[in-house]
Formats: sequence, C-alpha cells, structure tokens
Amino acid sequence: MQLFTIFGNPVSHSRSPLMHNYVFKKRGIDACYTRTQLSDGSKLRDVFFAKGLSGANVTVPHKEAAFGACDEIRGIAKEIGAVNTLINENGRLIGYNTDADGFIATIQSFGTLKNALILGAGGTARALATVLRRHTIEPVILNRSSGRLDYFSENGYQAYSWETFTPDAYDLIINTTSAGLSDDLLPLSAPLLTQLLSRSRCAIDVIYGKETPFLHEVKRAELPFKDGSDMLLEQGVLANHLFMHGTVSTDTIRPIMQQSFLY
Repeated sequence: MQLFTIFGNPVSHSRSPLMHNYVFKKRGIDACYTRTQLSDGSKLRDVFFAKGLSGANVTVPHKEAAFGACDEIRGIAKEIGAVNTLINENGRLIGYNTDADGFIATIQSFGTLKNALILGAGGTARALATVLRRHTIEPVILNRSSGRLDYFSENGYQAYSWETFTPDAYDLIINTTSAGLSDDLLPLSAPLLTQLLSRSRCAIDVIYGKETPFLHEVKRAELPFKDGSDMLLEQGVLANHLFMHGTVSTDTIRPIMQQSFLY
C-alpha cells in the first residue's frame, strides 16, 4: 500500500485526506492518505522517510521548509521558493508547487484582472505572486511586518508592511494569512480592510469550509468572492496526478475529487 499525508500546523481541519482517499477508492488504487501535525518544519524530511511515504502535501506554515528539504525542485516551485507537494522518487524527495496553477483556474470567473493585493507573505503568497505576474496581473504584497518581505523586494515586487503601506485600488484582494482559520481575527485592521474593499472588485480567502471574519467583511461590502474551496480542488487534482506519476489524467481525477466535496 502506498502511504500519503499532509504536513501542517494546524492540520486537523484539512479536507485533503477525504479528497485523495475518495479518488484512490473510486480508482481502485491501494493507497491511504492521512494527516500529520508537524510543529517543527526542519524535521519534515526525516518524518517523511520515517513514515515510508510515497508522497505528501504541505500546508501552512511549512511550504518554505519543504522547499529546503527536497533533493530536487521541479516546475514553477523553483521560482516560487515554496513547495506544497512532495514525491518520493526512488528515495529522492522531489518538490512541486500546485498552488499556483490551482489558483489561476480559480480566478477565471472573475474576468480580466489588472492587479491584486495579497495579504500575507508566506509560501502561498509567493506562489500566487509568481503565477499572477506570469498572467500579467501585477501583485502587491502587504504583510504585518517587514520580516518576510525580502524575497518579494528582491524579486521586484511591490511589498509593504502595515507601517509603510498606502492604500490604493485593487481589482482583487487575496487573504493568504491564517487569520480566521482557528480564531476570529482579521488579516489587517478593520478600518483599513473596509477602505480597501470599498475600492476593490472582488476577493478570495484561501481558507475554506467556513466564513472567516475576512469573508464576512467582503460580504458586507457586497463584492463577488470565493473561499479556498475551488483552489483546494484544483491544487488537489494536480497533486493527485503527481502522486500517480502522471498515469491518471487530471480530467479523470477532477470529477471524482469534486464528488468528495459532497461529503
């Protein structure tokens, strides 16, 4: 039996086991997918091989640690510097990032976008900034502090801390922070968020399965919005395709995995 898991902290909320196990069952694949709570990202590689895993997904806050744990990085993950999918390839740890392409599929229904404000500066923010720019949507990054902004500044992005930020108009606002995941916090101050939403066209929270305080304010502003469910599905489809070493097409995986959201 092949074993897979998702590493994160927290991770008990993750729908990934349901999604991937549903595909394995429907496709008759002898595999099992679990959750692994990991507090120390530096131990990710050791835990991966100690568990005898064939592959894994990685969620907050370990995507950058996962990048450093790999023997080889492939695809857009090399540019992003963050990994959310791991494959055991003959004892070598191969890293990919499926967040980026999953996100682009998610925002198609919003129409043409010229720019986006990304709240947060972690691995997910790196992935979205990279893929948005590839699709000629200019990202601006806003983080609580300047501590994680060096990557963005060094790669030519507009990146600001709360102290240095001047509000502007944005087509899309994206919350990539963990605010609202296991608490009732907003990703930034309520007055500033209200001001930004009044000048924006649409919004996304990458958190899924609940109405976060961020999405509550988006609804009050009467903006078109999405939670992270569509992105979760699309990145999951791509990850499952990698888990199966490309032997099962994404067009086959997608409708099966979509059914898992009914449970």
